[in-house]
Amino acid sequence: MKKPLPDATLYIIFRYKIINKIQHMKKIVVFLSLGIILSCLLTSCKKDKGDPPVLPPIESFNIDFSNFESGKKSADILLPKGIENINWQFTAGVAGCFQALIVTTLAVPITAFENAIDQKPTYLREKTWQWSYNVTFLNVTYKARLTGEIRNTDVKWEMYITREGSGGFAEFLWFEGTSKIDGTEGQWILNHSSQFKEPLLKIDWTMSGNSVNYIKYTYERSLDNDKNTDPNKSSYIEYGKVSGTLDSYYKIKYYNTLKFSELNVEWSSIFRNGRVKCFDFFGNLEWHCWDGNYINVDC
Repeated sequence: MKKPLPDATLYIIFRYKIINKIQHMKKIVVFLSLGIILSCLLTSCKKDKGDPPVLPPIESFNIDFSNFESGKKSADILLPKGIENINWQFTAGVAGCFQALIVTTLAVPITAFENAIDQKPTYLREKTWQWSYNVTFLNVTYKARLTGEIRNTDVKWEMYITREGSGGFAEFLWFEGTSKIDGTEGQWILNHSSQFKEPLLKIDWTMSGNSVNYIKYTYERSLDNDKNTDPNKSSYIEYGKVSGTLDSYYKIKYYNTLKFSELNVEWSSIFRNGRVKCFDFFGNLEWHCWDGNYINVDC
């Protein structure tokens, strides 16, 4: 028969078990505390992310040139007077110079932005989101990376483009801009190209309701490709929508190879008829009109 343990030994064993239980409980408390803290941090981070900024509409890049698509080159601006559609043709020629920038030089970054609408952004850092994707233009694939940083009153946008392979170039900032938090207005600054990384075109835009009702292109380039002074700097075309029968207008300042000229244009987006005024071309400040078939008519 085993002898009973001395009281001192029993005390030591009892004390050891109690200490073990206390230490075990401490570990449980520590793990629970860490779990609660981690959960709070994750919840806090999730809340801090918020929602990504809303992309401005693709229409914020595009002036409506649909009523003046003549297919004429910029060299055809100074047309001989007497042609039966000269009033409309002259307007189409001048407006076409600005349209050419969008459909040629700046077609890639604008197409890239249009494709961002179908992409899902990822959280990049505090108040900043990123859209990363590939975009194909004229059978060439580009890598696009658009970032949107939410600030106090606006969103800062930056579009980076990369092209690999033949004719490729390293990533560069092709355009940047800002838009108000409520999406009612904004501005874009588009650089020329990977070869000439300087501003080419500034676009100011505003929205009314669900549509863009005002856009202004301003030509920003100071030097041409040969590093000569670019005489077109500060030329612009302003487009807007108004009430009335002639519900659309242009205000244009352009370089006519000799000096800057200004013209005003008003037309109906429904019936296509309109009128133009330009002293340097017509020699007077009268309105010169065309009908829905673009033929000259009396105003």
